[in-house]
Amino acid sequence: MISNQILQSTIEGLKNITRLDFFVYDAEGKLLVSTADALDVGRADIQEFALSQADSQTIRGIQFFKVYDEHQLEYILLTDGAGEENLMVGKMAAFQLRGLLTAYKERFDRDNFIKNLLLDNLLLVDIYNRAKKLHIVPDARRVVYILETVRDTDHQGSIEIIKNVVSNKSGDFITAIDEKNIIIVKELGPDEDYTQAERFAENVLDLFGKDMDDQIHIAYGTIVKELKEVSRSYKEARMALDVGKIFFDGKRVIAYSSLGIGRLIYQLPIPLCKMFIREIFASKSPDDFDEETLTTINKFFENNLNVSETSRQLYIHRNTLVYRLDKLQKSTGLDLRVFEDAITFKIALMVVKYMKYMETLDY
Repeated sequence: MISNQILQSTIEGLKNITRLDFFVYDAEGKLLVSTADALDVGRADIQEFALSQADSQTIRGIQFFKVYDEHQLEYILLTDGAGEENLMVGKMAAFQLRGLLTAYKERFDRDNFIKNLLLDNLLLVDIYNRAKKLHIVPDARRVVYILETVRDTDHQGSIEIIKNVVSNKSGDFITAIDEKNIIIVKELGPDEDYTQAERFAENVLDLFGKDMDDQIHIAYGTIVKELKEVSRSYKEARMALDVGKIFFDGKRVIAYSSLGIGRLIYQLPIPLCKMFIREIFASKSPDDFDEETLTTINKFFENNLNVSETSRQLYIHRNTLVYRLDKLQKSTGLDLRVFEDAITFKIALMVVKYMKYMETLDY
């Protein structure tokens, strides 16, 4: 069903061209939109015409036309004025409304198809049969993006922004599965790779302005070659968005392929994570370390376990840093100057961060 706003805009455009007034009713005789005050037509007149065999008819100087959606009567169109010229104009207007119905129905069907495809609600045979009917190429290269906003936004308005500025291919689809996320299924050319995929994500974010930098994020999955694999790219994008919130909270664009060890940790069950932390720290936890110690640890990791560079960036003497590392070794049994101990400690910090995030989801 076309929205009344679109209907109103359409008949106003027709009036500007033809200088005739138009009135659109539903099959029950309810006036939906018009370009002038209501005509002297009763609900019974509309219903009687709807039940008749005629597709057009003149009643008391008013032209009546039926508008079908395939074989289903959808609207009754009225024009004020009889005569051959008005009859021709009315038929053209009815034809325009039929075209709108077809376009909107196809748009709705395509949108519904893509949503079910993303959510894995279709059988394999249904995917290709429906794709053929909707003229969707099954073997194009595609990648799925998820655009998430922190605050409530006008999703439809955002979708139109992306469509008008970015989406210039018939193979691109933009939809909203829930109130927080906009999904973009982007078709890629044969020579486009992850460099172009990353650039596209940046371009989408730029559409919303710099003031939204901390309130909007975009994640994307891997490039797939078959329509049936689009749901996998969507799931990857979803995971990238979640993992990005935990381990890459400073990044606006998160690619599934860049998640690293964070992807593995995200899939661990919480009981296993707790067991791991107990084995590494016994009764202690990284949460128990003071801010100075945590800053030292993080800076040491940032500088690839380089004592001299870390002490320089912390503005402390090398011996002071060595003292802090020795103290940490005594309390945890892990020497961060040894690679194996350092990577164990790094993973433990990430696991704790993951558990904290999962706790926030429980409330």
